[in-house]
Amino acid sequence: MNCHQVDYQIVGHDIQMVEVELDPGETVIAEAGAMTYIEQDIDFETKMGDGSGGVMDKLFGIGKRMLTGESVFLTHFTNKGKQKRRAAFSAPYPGSVIALNLAELGEQVICQRSAFLAAAFGTKVDIAFNKRLGSGFFGGEGFILQRLRGDGMAFVHAGGTVIRKDLRNETLRLDTGCLVAFSGDIDYNIALSGGLKSMLFGGEGLFLATMKGTGSVWVQSMPFSRLAEQVIGHLPPVGDQG
Repeated sequence: MNCHQVDYQIVGHDIQMVEVELDPGETVIAEAGAMTYIEQDIDFETKMGDGSGGVMDKLFGIGKRMLTGESVFLTHFTNKGKQKRRAAFSAPYPGSVIALNLAELGEQVICQRSAFLAAAFGTKVDIAFNKRLGSGFFGGEGFILQRLRGDGMAFVHAGGTVIRKDLRNETLRLDTGCLVAFSGDIDYNIALSGGLKSMLFGGEGLFLATMKGTGSVWVQSMPFSRLAEQVIGHLPPVGDQG
């Protein structure tokens, strides 16, 4: 797919950002609002979609993003100068930035909704629907997924600590919110977490994501939904002046 070959550096430990180095003429695309800073000579322009494909492909992709509530706009950052310049991007909440070399991952990675942060120009950012619609409706966070396709670098963000699990014709079960991304020949589904007693009193939720096959799975320790629940649970009641 001939994506721009950008260099990068991940900065920080607990609250990370990625600094992308752009040669003259190189471009990186990012979700709106992800930019932290840009050096001189870097111009940015907000466009509909990732800039790939023909008119019909763009319209179809925009329609899918609108249907799922995702922003139809991506920001394109281009080095218009004559020397290397840098642009940095960060996640909207504490966590880790994961660098994905799509060329080494079969040129395709599926990630959670809103996990996408930035990617080299030429990367196709699309919405991937789970073939099992019931899984999404009942599993909550598993229905809407993003598909990243290309042969360059892409960056996604996750909450807390991230671990990569490499499966070799194996099965991995995990909390639906803890799934960040997966690659390779992985079959993804959502199933009941266990018996009625476990579902009601076990505290693990009603459903678990089940990953089967050969490929890599990235897991996050603190999804934003879990973080938000903890924060809200410690807020004082409305009207409490204490």
